[in-house]
Amino acid sequence: MARTAPTFAVMGNHDERRGSSEYLQGVLEGEGVAVLHNRSEIVTVQDQKLELVGLGDLWNLTEFDPRVAFAEVVERGGFPRIVLAHNPDTKDAIEHLDWDLMLSGHTHGGQVVLPFVEPSWAPVRDKRFIEGLHTWSGRQLYITRGVGNHSGLRFACRPEVSVLEFHPDSSNV
Repeated sequence: MARTAPTFAVMGNHDERRGSSEYLQGVLEGEGVAVLHNRSEIVTVQDQKLELVGLGDLWNLTEFDPRVAFAEVVERGGFPRIVLAHNPDTKDAIEHLDWDLMLSGHTHGGQVVLPFVEPSWAPVRDKRFIEGLHTWSGRQLYITRGVGNHSGLRFACRPEVSVLEFHPDSSNV
């Protein structure tokens, strides 16, 4: 993928080795993937600029540093700022910062979905946001169900690879 289109990644809660995600970051970067580990980057897609801000994983306190990631952001140039954060609970830690959309995963969509039962398998505090597009605090969150699972188990929660289409003249994804 990185050979045909710009590709970006952030680290998740299972991406560390001996307490650090440095090894996996190196592997990805060796394949041409830009790892946004507590850093930002401005990209241009079809003459539209946007700023990507990537964060280390929320559960790894030695690697999660929004202060560093947002220190690099540029003065608003009228273009969207998109946060890449593995865990959607990250929204609470960065609510005070300036961003428009957060893209996350981590939840596996709840993994085991039973009618009329709260998604207890979703490893997040805020169970309102385990998959799909949501508005929160005047911003948008998109949480993909992804293709992973825990212990090989999924029920009534199909894996997904998400494709999002952005419209520069609209505030909708």
